[in-house]
Amino acid sequence: MYHTLEEFLSHWAFESADTQKLMDALTDASLSQPMYPGGRNLGRLAWHIAQTSPEMMNKTGLAVGGVGEHEEVPSTAVEIAHGYASAALSLVEEIKAKWTDLTLTTTDDMYGFTWTKAMTLAALMSHQIHHRGQMTVLMRQAGLRVPGVYGPAKEEWEDLGMEPPLI
Repeated sequence: MYHTLEEFLSHWAFESADTQKLMDALTDASLSQPMYPGGRNLGRLAWHIAQTSPEMMNKTGLAVGGVGEHEEVPSTAVEIAHGYASAALSLVEEIKAKWTDLTLTTTDDMYGFTWTKAMTLAALMSHQIHHRGQMTVLMRQAGLRVPGVYGPAKEEWEDLGMEPPLI
C-alpha cells in the first residue's frame, strides 16, 4: 500500500517503463497470438492493460486520458504501445495535479467495494504486473524476443556472453 504520492509515482515510473518495453516489443503479427482457443489474444491483452489506467482511475474522480475504455483494439502494435504510453503519462499528470498525500486515505466505490485511493493504486499496479506476466508468455509463444523485466531475459544473458541461470 502507498502512504505518499511519491511512493506510488516512483514505483509507477519503474513498472510502467518495464510495461512500455513489452509494448514496444510487440509486432503486428504477434497481436493475434491467442491465450487459448476462443480467449483473449496478445493484442487484446495489451490493449486491456492500456485501457485499465483510465478506466480504473477515472472512478476515483481523475480524468486520465490516453485511451477510452470502450475503444476497439487497434490493428497495429504501434498504436497499442502509444495508447499505453499516453495513458501512463496522463495518470501521472492527473495525480500530480489533483491529489495530495492525504487524498490516498479517501475512499471510492470500486467495483462494489469501498477502497481507499491508496488501495486503488495498489490494485492498478498489481493488475498491470499480473497481465504483463501473461504478455511475456504469449510473446514467447509468438516468437518474439522478450525484454527483461526484473533482470535479464534469456536472450539478454546470451548477449552478455553468459549462460542464463538454471533457476
